[in-house]
Amino acid sequence: MTGHESAGRLGAEFFAPGSSFTEFVHAYRPELLSLHPVLPEGVRAAPDQVPHGTTVLALTYGEGVMIAGDRRATMGHLIAQRDLEKVHPTDDYTAVAFAGTVGLAIDLVKLFQVELTHFEKIEGIPMTLNAKATRLATMIRQNLGQAMQGLAVVPLLAGYEPSAPEGKRGRIFSFDVTGGPYEKPDFYAEGSGSPYARGSLKKLYRPDMSRREAALAALQALYDAADDDSATGGPDLSRRIFPIVSVITEDGFERLSEQETEDLSREMIAQRQRQPDGPVASL
Repeated sequence: MTGHESAGRLGAEFFAPGSSFTEFVHAYRPELLSLHPVLPEGVRAAPDQVPHGTTVLALTYGEGVMIAGDRRATMGHLIAQRDLEKVHPTDDYTAVAFAGTVGLAIDLVKLFQVELTHFEKIEGIPMTLNAKATRLATMIRQNLGQAMQGLAVVPLLAGYEPSAPEGKRGRIFSFDVTGGPYEKPDFYAEGSGSPYARGSLKKLYRPDMSRREAALAALQALYDAADDDSATGGPDLSRRIFPIVSVITEDGFERLSEQETEDLSREMIAQRQRQPDGPVASL
């Protein structure tokens, strides 16, 4: 409700041109948006009081694109959550994984999901992948004030474009805190453990990998990140908490089952017992 309705009739603002749900709410009820500033100007959030998500990654492979993330959230030096879900589908052919302030990130993902659904209902066609990246960049930019106060959200967008040429249908976009979108070829990672994950993928990645090979490469990269970054969580065998691994192909979004992820994680750990530093790149 915007306060302009009377006698059960919608106000004129509901009939104004435009297909962006976020822009509509921002214009008429900005206080309802999670991107609306929550801290007074000049006040910074204490890093040890706000849960932060850490390492997420994406890589293209033979059938499409894979997106994955560890499960740990931290508050300073404390583990705030061990089973956080950082990978979320946003429509049939797109998914977002996030690092950064957990509460704002989850709200941003939900708002982005509504944004894509709203556009498709208004326009009658789905948004293109380039347009999705632009819309997400705009939403991140609206959070810039909070990012400068220590509440940054850094998402990773992965999508499958059925109309693109063969071999180029899986695409990956990263963003900076100002909303700048950057398309990344082959693979990318975000979060505190991302330098180690990217280094691992650099030696393991091949563009023609099968789904199984890509999943093992993603798990190896997250393991390497956890090995060097205390904020990134590795596979937890005792609690049966394993990374989230999802794929987007011509059949749409699919999250690998818990059993499949566990089996691949245990296989990787068994291999690490023989080679603690992981597989080496072939020359």
